[in-house]
Amino acid sequence: MNATAKDYLRQDKLPHLWCAGCSHGVVVGAVARALAGLGIPADKTVITTGIGCFGKADDYFATHALHGTHGRALAFAGGIKAVSTDLTVLALMGDGDAATIGGNHLIHAARRNMDITAIVSNNYNYGMTGGQCSATTPGGKKTSTSRYGNPEPGFDLCSLVVGAGCGFVARTTPFHVRAMEKLITEAINYRGFSFIEIVSFCPTYFGRYNREGDAAEMMALVKERALGKDKFEQLSPEKRLDHFPTGKLHEETKIDFNTRYREVQQKARDNSH
Repeated sequence: MNATAKDYLRQDKLPHLWCAGCSHGVVVGAVARALAGLGIPADKTVITTGIGCFGKADDYFATHALHGTHGRALAFAGGIKAVSTDLTVLALMGDGDAATIGGNHLIHAARRNMDITAIVSNNYNYGMTGGQCSATTPGGKKTSTSRYGNPEPGFDLCSLVVGAGCGFVARTTPFHVRAMEKLITEAINYRGFSFIEIVSFCPTYFGRYNREGDAAEMMALVKERALGKDKFEQLSPEKRLDHFPTGKLHEETKIDFNTRYREVQQKARDNSH
């Protein structure tokens, strides 16, 4: 019997608790469909999360799950994968978990190249605790802690992890659901650290503060601003400010951490004789 997305979701927990129009549910659905399409057993899958709106995502999966402290989803995922290499490990994070309080773990996870899939639902603010500024909030945008505009530039998460050594990097949006599912599938299949940024939206706070409208209007905005990588690169520097590239942005074959660590272990054993 072929698996379906329902086999990976806890029906007793649905409908989800996120605000009306929040795009986190779209991401959860895409992850479930990707796992079903790959046929990975739920009991061989682990999802780690931290704190924040998207940190509640593990509640909805019928897999193993580890819900930890803020910014530490990747640290937990790394510990699990280091000792249980047969498990498929995904770290589901918001922008706070991944890049603000968790930024140091993110760059070292990319550098280390452990076989983990990191999925970041980036809505540019701390939605759970009142819409505060995060490390990805674009410069000039309003939040509850930057009411007159953010004076700092936000991180470009995909460029950040490429610079840190990540071998598979992609970006998509909740509008591009099928593309999201395909990219998540490819990321899980990638041997090494893979990273996907979902440019999400928070109508409750970010959209309201920045007059970007309700959820439907914010969906239309991400559709308009998202361009395939090739089309984006054809734009002038000025026009690029109003858009962002999507799709698979970077891929290279690299030896993953567990393979390298086994080699070190073998050298240690050989040297002990």
